[in-house]
Amino acid sequence: MKNEKNIAILKEKIDEVRICLFTTVDAKGAFSSRPMATAKVEDDGSIWFFSNEYSLKSAEISKENEITLGYSSPSNNTYITVNGKAELVDDQVRKESYFSAAVKAWFPDGVEDPRLILIKVTPASAEYWDSSSSKMVVVFNILKALVTGTQYEGGDHDQIKF
Repeated sequence: MKNEKNIAILKEKIDEVRICLFTTVDAKGAFSSRPMATAKVEDDGSIWFFSNEYSLKSAEISKENEITLGYSSPSNNTYITVNGKAELVDDQVRKESYFSAAVKAWFPDGVEDPRLILIKVTPASAEYWDSSSSKMVVVFNILKALVTGTQYEGGDHDQIKF
C-alpha cells in the first residue's frame, strides 16, 4: 500500500514539473543528458517520453538502458530523481493517446511520423524532496535553524523502491 501511495505522489510531482534531464550513457561510458518532456506517468510508475527512433539518445538506450531522470522545480522547491531502465516502444495506441500539440513541434507529421518512437522508463528507485512552502518561508526556516542550532527540516522526502 505504501508503494502505491508513493507512486501516486511521484506521479503528481512529475506531472507538476514535467521537464527532466534524461541521462543516458554514451558509447565511451560517459553520462549524456538532455531536457525532455514527460508524456505520461502510468499508475504502475512507468514514465513515457516521445523520441526520434534514429537519435543518438535512442542508440544509447539500445546499447545501455540504465538511465537517470532528474526533475527540478526550484520555484516550487520540488526535486525528483528516478533511476531505472529505458526501452524503445513502438505502440501506436499509446502514441495516439499521449501525443500533444507540443510534441507536434518536433514531429510535424504527428503520430504517423515514421521517426516517432516512445521511450518507456521502468523505475527501479526514485527519491523526491518537496517543500510546498514559499521561498520566504524556506529562508525563514533556514535562518531559524541557524539561530536555534537545530537541524533544518526542508519538507517531504522519501525514497521509493519498485
